[in-house]
Amino acid sequence: MFARILARRIGAMAAAAVLLLWPPSAAAQDARRPQQAAQDFPRGQIIDTVTCADDQTQSYALYLPSDYTPDRPWNLLLAFHPGARGRVFAEKYQAAAERFGYIVAASNNSRNGSWDVTTAAVRAMSRDVGRRFAVDAQRVYLTGHSGGARVAMEVALGPNDIAGVIASSAGFPDAEPRSSVRFPVFATAGTDDFNYLEMRRLDAKLTSPHYLAVFDGGHTLPPDAVAVEALEWLELQAIRSGRRAGDRRLIDALFASRLQRIEQAPDGIARLRLLQASVADFKGLHDVSAMQSRAEALAKDAAVKDAFARDRAALDAESRLRREALDAEARLRDPDARAASLARLRGMLESWSRAASAAEPSPERSQARRLLGAIAAGASERVTDEEYLRLIRQYRRPG
Repeated sequence: MFARILARRIGAMAAAAVLLLWPPSAAAQDARRPQQAAQDFPRGQIIDTVTCADDQTQSYALYLPSDYTPDRPWNLLLAFHPGARGRVFAEKYQAAAERFGYIVAASNNSRNGSWDVTTAAVRAMSRDVGRRFAVDAQRVYLTGHSGGARVAMEVALGPNDIAGVIASSAGFPDAEPRSSVRFPVFATAGTDDFNYLEMRRLDAKLTSPHYLAVFDGGHTLPPDAVAVEALEWLELQAIRSGRRAGDRRLIDALFASRLQRIEQAPDGIARLRLLQASVADFKGLHDVSAMQSRAEALAKDAAVKDAFARDRAALDAESRLRREALDAEARLRDPDARAASLARLRGMLESWSRAASAAEPSPERSQARRLLGAIAAGASERVTDEEYLRLIRQYRRPG
């Protein structure tokens, strides 16, 4: 049900693959060099609006590293916000982009809604960035939040050589996980995010290189520290794939940072997941034998096994409750079943609202917040029952 709603909201994406229109040919680059040389974009600061030369209706926010020079190719991160707020992404990845040498270009036009609008934004921005700046065609990355993450994934699934995707608070265009993709995926989700369940499913099924970073929060972009972690991870994947030359100092530094995070893990589940991810990330680049031994031992620990079982049961229960709520919504259209269905939905919303308002953090509070968010998201597109929609507005959490 949710997948069908998402598919309708985004549009017929699978039938309209977007080709990134760059880099331009060598002859075209030569012809444009005088014009590009006249462009004096400031380095080391965010530019809110760069208007696309070929389409004055399209623009993007831009960040150029402080040492940017057109004399060599640079990594590129193209970003898509569900509300066309390009600067938000430029701010989020500014520190990491400066550290690792990324140009950040974030569309001011792409937004949730018409896929035609998004297609035009992707093509115009990618063409303009490719013409203005020195971009490494082997180091092009995509990111997005919520519906923007689905845009990034859809573009990456198309006929493009994408080096990696940072998917925040949403995954594939149809919300259905894949077992393998051509590009590495760094996924993020907040503990209270209504798409948390989807991101956990993505993490569980995907076998090609991927990483899921979970943070305390809701349906938002990740904290700044996680944004830095995302580009660190993508740099590591670039070394693994040969898109970037080996860098022993960087590998050792990232390995040491990962060890520190493992030791700071709040519980056995988090520690085991970090150990397993670290073995996959650093195998062949660093000695991971000690990590692998720790992971194997921890996986056999009875307390950790019990914790994993409880976690799986909680996710199964959350999925079941979402289905039950959607089934009750569907029965609102039946005059004979409406009263009972509305009462059932009111009871669910009241219960979740009480749990979501608890003062102390807990798995139960997070689950209730996710359920409330999931039911509120797109409710007006699923149902027309005004009394039920008023109940959702009454019980949904602010923001």
